[in-house]
Amino acid sequence: MTVSSILIEVKNLHGVSTRLNSLADHYPVVSDGLLAISASVRDNATLLEVLVATKLPPTSGLQ
Repeated sequence: MTVSSILIEVKNLHGVSTRLNSLADHYPVVSDGLLAISASVRDNATLLEVLVATKLPPTSGLQ
């Protein structure tokens, strides 16, 4: 797995967080849970991105 592959998954996780956040607007009964999970997914995606940036060598062409 390359650094780029991990960063693609980070982007996917941010998308999951966004979609869960959006679903919270449509399902008020479970909105608190969806918002909590959304925040957790987003936080973990950010941590993964920081881990990659600090621990793995950069890939050419990455910005």
